[in-house]
Amino acid sequence: MTVTKTPPMHDHNRPTTKGAGVRKRWLFFLLILLMMSGCGIGGKRTYIVKQYLLEYPPPAAEGLGRINELLMVERFSVARAFNTPAMIYKENAFQYDVDPYHRWRVNPGDMLSDFLARDLGRAGLFRAVYGPSDVVDTRYRLEGWIEEFAGRGGKDGPKAVLSLQATFVDLAKKETPERVIFQKSYQLMEPLIEKSPEGLTRAMSLAMERLSKQVISDVYSALKNR
Repeated sequence: MTVTKTPPMHDHNRPTTKGAGVRKRWLFFLLILLMMSGCGIGGKRTYIVKQYLLEYPPPAAEGLGRINELLMVERFSVARAFNTPAMIYKENAFQYDVDPYHRWRVNPGDMLSDFLARDLGRAGLFRAVYGPSDVVDTRYRLEGWIEEFAGRGGKDGPKAVLSLQATFVDLAKKETPERVIFQKSYQLMEPLIEKSPEGLTRAMSLAMERLSKQVISDVYSALKNR
């Protein structure tokens, strides 16, 4: 009697070991990609915030004699509307916008004070110039209040606006009114070649360079005439 062996039946609905392994590898790679892109479970997409700082050469002062006096540049205070590292734009009346992904490297009060201290010192017109971070007693001090530091739109095109009030004082005087050597308002505007964070930084740098040159001239003239 011959016994015929029946071949084993294959369950075609059951995945093979090789196929299951391939799928596991694909799922693993997919999970890695999701984690890298920040789209995994509970993940949040991250954004890079770019930071900007003014850049310009210190204004040159030629043909002027040196004054043997020490100066201190105090940190400038800032109007509350602009007392932030955020880049602010005024497009329409009563409307101010903030760019969440582009910011100034430091607060405008710190930035402008540091640049003025640098420029007054580099001018070589005074015995020494100190900045807000220096702990030194000097007779003459430059104080200021920034009224506006922003981009502004308008019919004549977008521009950078830098507006501040500077006060130069003589601390050797006893009475407060006598201490004020001068108090002057400055407002400078520079057109934006391109309406972008880079364009605003470039235009604001030009405005700051012009402001610095005017302040150096005013401080020098005030001391020279005393």
